[in-house]
Amino acid sequence: MAKRTGPENKYLKDLIIELKKLSKEKNVMLWKRIAYELEKPTRKRREVNISRINKYTKEGETALVPGKVLSMGELDKKITISGWKFSRSAEEKINKIGNAITINELMKKNPEGKKVRIIG
Repeated sequence: MAKRTGPENKYLKDLIIELKKLSKEKNVMLWKRIAYELEKPTRKRREVNISRINKYTKEGETALVPGKVLSMGELDKKITISGWKFSRSAEEKINKIGNAITINELMKKNPEGKKVRIIG
């Protein structure tokens, strides 16, 4: 059996290190959980459509996707969506009504991880 090496993407490796560091500093398990999810192989990482995010969130909430956000469906609430990657059309749809940000931006904006819902 091959030894697990983790992600090869430098930006993803750095993000995982930052998530683990912030988790220890602030004692917030949310960031440790997201780091664990992002360490998974690409084929096992979450891919979530906008329709699912819209279904399971409330107005003004923050949704966190530890994977890729896809564009199927419509968004009818003003929410903030944070994710590792966004399809181009998903980012456009989200920014019309809400706000699409990266996980790094969410970590700086909300280091305690309060009122964040993991979707996927």
